[in-house]
Amino acid sequence: MLKNIPSIISPELLKVLMEMGHGDELVIGDGNFPAASMNDRVIRLDGHGVPEIFEAILKLFPLDIYSDNAFLMEKVPGDKVETPIWKEYETLGKQGDPNFKGFHFIERYAFYERAKKAYAIVATGETALYANILIKKGVVV
Repeated sequence: MLKNIPSIISPELLKVLMEMGHGDELVIGDGNFPAASMNDRVIRLDGHGVPEIFEAILKLFPLDIYSDNAFLMEKVPGDKVETPIWKEYETLGKQGDPNFKGFHFIERYAFYERAKKAYAIVATGETALYANILIKKGVVV
């Protein structure tokens, strides 16, 4: 057990966060995200939602100050699904890191391609649709 590390951060996730370097990207995928087919490095946090995981990660993970650092999967054109979780993400991002620049949107298949190149994917039990986040790591100053 360690002090000041949120209990939702598993040993495997902590190791991955430590291994990542400046510019590496991490995906936090909702329960529908095809994590296992996208990336060989998948950390499972089933039973937890994206907001609580995102909030915990931001306590340890510096966002990149030199480029856009947070992204969401864009809704498919014509999809009428509501995405109230995005507002929650915005609040958590602002509270969690002063370098948070707001979310930018990535088209669904482009998001998948980026996830394939990400350092790792955190697979969650999140039930909200379009609840996938991609964040870019910065440096500790």
